[in-house]
Amino acid sequence: MYSGFARATRPLSRALAPLGDRILIRKAVKETTTAGGILLPTDTGKDPNEGTVVAVGPGLRDVSGVLHAPNLKAGDTVLLPKYGGTEIEIGDDTMSLFREEDILGKFD
Repeated sequence: MYSGFARATRPLSRALAPLGDRILIRKAVKETTTAGGILLPTDTGKDPNEGTVVAVGPGLRDVSGVLHAPNLKAGDTVLLPKYGGTEIEIGDDTMSLFREEDILGKFD
């Protein structure tokens, strides 16, 4: 009887909280213009290997139960491997989920 009402009040987008040592990252946008101002086709642009941290999981517990918090926080810019991660779509955004050990470095 109320199923139509429930559908109408459901939120339009979802939030994702990573678990364990997982880190949610929004990859940088592909460059479509060179430094000299030449426009590149979108399919030949180099995939960027950096991104911005959106959310961070609580960390991992070792065998003795001690929680090891991640070294990253939301807003950090990181260097990513060429391959890896799990791509997910949240609303209109496409993001990637990586383990902390897969991230290569952090930019200052």
